[in-house]
Order: sequence, then structure tokens, then C-alpha cells
Amino acid sequence: MNYLIGENLTGGYGGADIIRNCNVSVGKGEIAVVVGPNGAGKSTAMKALLGMLSLRKGRVFLDGNDITGMSPQERISHGMAFVPQNQNVFVTLTVEENLEMGAYLRRDDNITETMNQVFELFPVLKEKRRQLAGELSGGQRQQVAVGRALMTRPSVLMLDEPTAGVSPIVMDELFERIIEVKRTGIAILMVEQNARQALNIADHGFVLVTGENRFTDTGEALLANEEVRKSFLGG
Repeated sequence: MNYLIGENLTGGYGGADIIRNCNVSVGKGEIAVVVGPNGAGKSTAMKALLGMLSLRKGRVFLDGNDITGMSPQERISHGMAFVPQNQNVFVTLTVEENLEMGAYLRRDDNITETMNQVFELFPVLKEKRRQLAGELSGGQRQQVAVGRALMTRPSVLMLDEPTAGVSPIVMDELFERIIEVKRTGIAILMVEQNARQALNIADHGFVLVTGENRFTDTGEALLANEEVRKSFLGG
């Protein structure tokens, strides 16, 4: 059963609609990826789910509840976490301070326990916990960004281009960590330019073209679809 649902999402910035009747969803303990060419509306759909885009039409549901009218802050307080593609770490703070910032809104005393879970997932962050985030490699910064999001103890983790600008080796490592996060029962929705690799780890995939759903299926089925392979995966 889907935990986060975007239904018939239609909207944009200013007068023009960037997404039109777009449908995106993900269940708990699943990875769903949104792929498509540049300008397809992938990141816009993600922002619509988070409440960062005014919808002209459509609704968003979280755990069966209509959250369409909620602000981004309210959605975050209900368990949604978002990792943007750019400027996603505090470069003048240490790794540990970045993680602590992720727990800023929490009102419990288990922050150390969660941080240790993040360090277990990303061992390099424990090793560099006292180092400034601005001194880290691109891949390590992405781990900090994901780790900080996990410090909120989310039920839904939304990632916008998590492997942008990293090497293939780092990309594979990040995807492995994302699979581990999925195994904890968190719903993961990911916008990704590396479509073939993303669909390879996805339970479900959504191919967007000019703001509309072109294909929706399991990751495995989309990889096997000849038209998807020719048009979006390089053959």
C-alpha cells in the first residue's frame, strides 16, 4: 500500500504548468524513482509533494491523510524529509554539527542513538565527525545531507538527484546505502538523472516527459521495456 501519494498534480511557477496530471507514489520500505529527460518536471513533482509548489489541481496524501493544504514545515513535522540537490550541507559546521542540526526540531532524548545509527550506515562520517563539511568530497557531503535528513527520524525520505556530480564508484556506494535505509522501513522517493542505475534499485519507477507520466511500472519492467530503453536509457 502506498504511504505517500501525489494524485493528478498540476502546477508550476507563475502562469505556466510544469507538471500536468502527474501521479507519483511510494510505499513504506520501498524505493520509487522519478526519471526522465531534462526539463521533464521531475524536481517540480518532488517540490509539489513537499508543499513547495502551489498546485492548480491535484492532492497529496500521507499515510491516508490529505495533506494538500499543509505547509512544507507541517509536512516535515509529519515525517517527511527532503534532501535537495544543491547547498544541502552547512559547509562551515562540522559533520557532527550538521547531524545535530537535523535533530533540531526533535523533543526526545534519543539523538545520540540516531546519530550512532547514521554513523553505522555511513562509517566515513564517524571518521570525519569533527571535520568541516565544506572540506569533504562531493560524495561525502551527500552522505552528510542524507544523514542529517535521517536525524529527523522520517517516515518518508525524498532525494533530489543524490548522485549528481559524483563518480560512478561513489554513486554505487550511495545507492547501496539508500537500499540499506529502505530496509529500515522508510519510504524513499528519489529523482535521479542516472536512470538505468536508479531503476535497477527501484521497486517502482515513474518516467516523466514534459510534466506528464509517460511510463509507470516496476523498476525491473521499465528496464526491460524496449521503448524506455531506447528513449531514456541509451538503448
